[in-house]
Amino acid sequence: MHMEERVQNAFRTLTDHSPASLKKRLLECDITLEELDPYLKDPDGKPYYRQMIYEDEHVEMIVMNWADIECAPHDHGESSGWILVMNGETKQTIYKGGSEKLPEPLFTEYKEKGRTMFAPKKGIHKMGRSGENDLVTLHLYSPPIRGMKVYDLDTCAACVVSADCGAWWPEEQRQRLREIQLEKS
Repeated sequence: MHMEERVQNAFRTLTDHSPASLKKRLLECDITLEELDPYLKDPDGKPYYRQMIYEDEHVEMIVMNWADIECAPHDHGESSGWILVMNGETKQTIYKGGSEKLPEPLFTEYKEKGRTMFAPKKGIHKMGRSGENDLVTLHLYSPPIRGMKVYDLDTCAACVVSADCGAWWPEEQRQRLREIQLEKS
């Protein structure tokens, strides 16, 4: 069975969208790096290139291949989900704060191929490639991400971005849904 078919079968009829259920289904899809290869493209100056693999009203699955640039600190709006490292190693920094305050780093961790990370609702983090190997990550969120907030720590600002923007400060005005001036913690 092709990957797209396995993913559709796993999520099309899913009624339990709890974190435990999502992780179980993500791992049961048994997706290989080779199957993701057609989805991987040059990030073209951005931290990563992302390609939607599956989306319905309850979940979205996205593959990302990373440049040698970290993404900006960001949350996932009202969504939560799982990140599976498909190749390479990622460096992830977790932040505290948010709302109208400038987030502060809590800790940094490294995850290698085969490891998962949970992304809680409103949790703030940033990621990037660690080491020499290409970084490819597979992301599963429920519900699909809307209202993601991206943080610019240098200017003490945040921006709620459109669904077609990644975890970086949007270059296009139409991707800036709301800009927020933050207070230092």
